[in-house]
Amino acid sequence: MTKTIAIVGGGPAGLTAAEILAGAGFAVTVYDAMPSVGRKFLMAGKGGLNLTHNEPLERFQKRFGARQDRLAPLVRAFNPSALRAWAEGLGVTTFVGTSGRVFPAEMKAAPLLRAWIRRLRQAGVRFRTRHRWRGWEGTALAFETPAGRVVETADAVILALGGGSWPQLGSDGAWVTVLEAAGADVAPLKPANCGFDVGWSDHFRERFAGTPVKAIAAWTDGPRQRGECVITETGIEGGLIYALSASLRDRIAREGRAVLMLDLAPGMSESEVATAVTRPRGKASLATHMRKSAGIEGVKAGLLREMLTPDEMASQAAIATAIKALPLRLTAPRPLAEVISTAGGVTFEALDDNLMLRAKPGVFCAGEMLDWEAPTGGYLLTACFATGRAAADGVLRWLKY
Repeated sequence: MTKTIAIVGGGPAGLTAAEILAGAGFAVTVYDAMPSVGRKFLMAGKGGLNLTHNEPLERFQKRFGARQDRLAPLVRAFNPSALRAWAEGLGVTTFVGTSGRVFPAEMKAAPLLRAWIRRLRQAGVRFRTRHRWRGWEGTALAFETPAGRVVETADAVILALGGGSWPQLGSDGAWVTVLEAAGADVAPLKPANCGFDVGWSDHFRERFAGTPVKAIAAWTDGPRQRGECVITETGIEGGLIYALSASLRDRIAREGRAVLMLDLAPGMSESEVATAVTRPRGKASLATHMRKSAGIEGVKAGLLREMLTPDEMASQAAIATAIKALPLRLTAPRPLAEVISTAGGVTFEALDDNLMLRAKPGVFCAGEMLDWEAPTGGYLLTACFATGRAAADGVLRWLKY
C-alpha cells in the first residue's frame, strides 16, 4: 500500500518537501490554515521576489551565524545554483541583480507559485486549506476547520509551520506550546530582520516618519556596512538595520538598550569632514553650511538636531564628529507580528540528523520554525527550500526508501 505523508504548512519548505515525496511515489497531502497556500511567500515577493544570492557558496554559508554548522550541509545539498535551476524547470527565468541578489525575470512571486502548485497537483499532491493544526489526538493529527474538528493519520508528518512573524498570513507561532507539550525543545521566538524603537521627539517624527535615509553607513561591534534605512513613527528600519538586527536585538536583551552608530557621510573621511565643516561659515546659516560642506541636509540634518544637545549643535567641531559617528540609542526591537522573520524555534538538538523530532518519531520539522536566522538577501528563502528538501530526504530514509 502507498505510504501517506502529511505536510502541515504550505510555504516554501512544505511545498518543497511535498514535491520530493510525491515524486517518490507517496500519497502527499498539504494542510494549511489559510484559504490558500504560500500567503507569506507571495507577500515576500510583492516588491520583487528575492529567491537567493549569487555570492560564493563559502561566504553564503556564513550568513547563518551560530547555526551555520547545521545549515551549511543542507544548503550545499540544495545550493543557490540548484534553486535557480529548479525555478527554470518551472519556466521561471532568473537574473542576478547588481547587489548579487537573484530575482525571477518577472520579479513577482505569483507566477512562480502558480506554476509550482500546478506541477504539484499534476504529481498528485492534495491540498487541504483552512485546516489549522491543533496538535495530536493519540497518534493522529487534529485540525480545526470551518466544518469542525478533523482528525487525519499519516505514515510520516512534516511540520513546516513558519515562525511567528506576519501572523495574519498564517505564521502565528501557535505550534510552540503544542511541541513543548510533546517534549520538544523550542528556543523562544525572537524578532529577526526587524526595526527598532528610538523614541523620536514629536517634531522629528511628524516631519520625517516615512523618509528614507540614503547613502549612509552603520555599525555596532563589527565593521561598517553601507546602505540605507527608513525613519518610522517609532524608530528606524530598512535593509541596513536588518543586517545588524541580530546583534542589536541581543545587546538590548542583555543591557536594556543598544547604540547604533551612523556615518552620515561615508564618502568622506573624518579629516575631510572635519576640515570642511569647521571652516568659517561667515554669514551662511548652519543648514546651508552643512549642506555645502558635507552634503548634510533634510533628514540627515534632522537626525543631527534630534540627537545632539543644543551646545553640541553650536559647535562645528562637535557636528563634524557626529556626522561621522552619530550614536542612535535603540530601546527595543519591533514586535514579532511586524518583523520580516523570527529567530528561535525547534532546536537542532531536539532533532536527529534527518530533522526528525526525537520526542515524536515520524514527525519532521523544516523551514523557519527551526532555530536559525539569516539576513535578508535571499538567504532566508534558500534555507527554507533547503530544509524542506532535507526533511523530505529524512522521511525517505526513515521509511527506508
